[in-house]
Amino acid sequence: MATKRQYLRKWGVVIAFSILAGIVGGIGAIVFRLAIGLVHGFFFGWLLPNVSYEVGGVNLGYVLLPTLGALVVTLFVIECPEIKGNGIPEVIEAVIFKGGNIPGRFAVLKTIATAITIGSGGSVGREGPIGFIGASLTSILARWFNLSREMKKLLVTCGLAAGIAGTFNTPLAGAMFALEVVYMGAFSINLVPIFIAAVTGNALTLAVLNRAVEIDIPGDIGHTLPELPMFFLLGLGLGLLAAFYARFLYRVVDGFSESRIPETLKPAIGGFGVGVLGMLFPAYGIFGIGYEGMKMAFYGELAIGLLIILGLVKMLATALTLGSGQSGGVFAPSLYIGTMFGAAFGQMVKILLPSLHPNPAVYALAGMAAFFSGMTQAPLTQILMVTELTRSYAVLPAVMTSATIGFLTARFFLGGESIYTLKLTRKGYHVKTGKPVILETISVGEIMTREPVYVTEEQTLFDVEHLIGETGHDCFPVVNGKMEVVGIIGIKDILKKPSGIKRMPVKRFIRRPYGVTYPTETAEDAFEKLMAYDQNLLPVLESPENRRLIGVVTKRDIYRAYYRGLEGMYID
Repeated sequence: MATKRQYLRKWGVVIAFSILAGIVGGIGAIVFRLAIGLVHGFFFGWLLPNVSYEVGGVNLGYVLLPTLGALVVTLFVIECPEIKGNGIPEVIEAVIFKGGNIPGRFAVLKTIATAITIGSGGSVGREGPIGFIGASLTSILARWFNLSREMKKLLVTCGLAAGIAGTFNTPLAGAMFALEVVYMGAFSINLVPIFIAAVTGNALTLAVLNRAVEIDIPGDIGHTLPELPMFFLLGLGLGLLAAFYARFLYRVVDGFSESRIPETLKPAIGGFGVGVLGMLFPAYGIFGIGYEGMKMAFYGELAIGLLIILGLVKMLATALTLGSGQSGGVFAPSLYIGTMFGAAFGQMVKILLPSLHPNPAVYALAGMAAFFSGMTQAPLTQILMVTELTRSYAVLPAVMTSATIGFLTARFFLGGESIYTLKLTRKGYHVKTGKPVILETISVGEIMTREPVYVTEEQTLFDVEHLIGETGHDCFPVVNGKMEVVGIIGIKDILKKPSGIKRMPVKRFIRRPYGVTYPTETAEDAFEKLMAYDQNLLPVLESPENRRLIGVVTKRDIYRAYYRGLEGMYID
């Protein structure tokens, strides 16, 4: 009975905090969207009419808006350089590597900077930042209540789900996004609190704003069975484009970082570039989130050539915004780009294969799913999102085909990375999509044996043999007089050696090459070295510069750490 009572009490706490996470995430989403509206009203409602100057039918005043916004954002970037980018990688980093902790100051500065970037016309989305805001607020909540590390991680994921769900009015897709992107997979027992938070955040957003999302999709759309090969080809093409664009974004980031342009001017240069591009296409969603341009594509109001141009321009505008150091998400730009190229492909199919009676709006949806799935490596999220947005299963086969092929194609070319994990990789974290991240979160220093059994290079093989009998170990690090590791020796190296040979010093038989590790490396790094060098033990050195032996780590240590880490991912 006591066990059942404890179980009920535990789940009561989990559900209560899940609802709180949903409320907090929903409030964060509402406040953020209102802040964007205020900033947008200032720049486009008040400032633009006062700086408008038309030349040849083009309003040069548009150039000033994102440039000025970027200059303001620069003040925040100088104060906190980490606010650059979209925010989702920071949530992944917090959950996987930092026990669910997101600093409050960082969260506040990033929220303000992102609202200014989007409101002044920066070509980024609000969805990733809204998810980040929900995650950061729930992280603060978890610290207030001094919750466990596991609960902090879970609540941060709940906050992310609540923000995404409230943004699109898609609670199921919001929950799945959090699971796919943060947990790198779905754990059935963890679904419960994440779904509760997503539903709560979505309900709160709808109650206050009446409508969560501005994406307008035609109703009663569908496709025929013979069109499925076309959706396969669309997924293939957009998956390849997604992989290219994910790499291209970070090349632009590197280009700005390595340039000799003063740091204070880089965001303004990016903003100026976005202003020029947006000035040429002011009514098509190049500025800001871009839902108005997507609506035109869904309703067939744009020609093939213009659709392709808008897709390319949005790619460049988003790269300039994020590459120059501003803050914002890639969620909405991914949807926009995929929609434009999907709609263009659909119109081409309509011209070349009219007998199929294709509806370009379906191809726009499938293109959106394919490109987003390739970029984020989260195909289930997009499949569910399209289903929830259209409130219909009619387009599900087409969307599933394109999303799955886009995901697999991009995965092949990105080597298991996503637009989010690429940023973490550049920071030194080893994260691959599609599998739970466990060993990557555990350092060698946490699991190593700090008083290792070792042999000196002057000892004999007889000494090693006796040591094997005494300890039961089959491998030992070999050190010199300074306690520096010079090799390893094990049972394989002394088997079948005659007695005369066993009287010789160890240094003549030590194994080379051999693997070593350091306390700052991860258990995943150590495991890969054990496999590569076919060792059961790795000497742990103080650092690459100082080869002094400070411990050892074995396969058994890593297996034990893996199972402990796996248990920590579940709340039951």
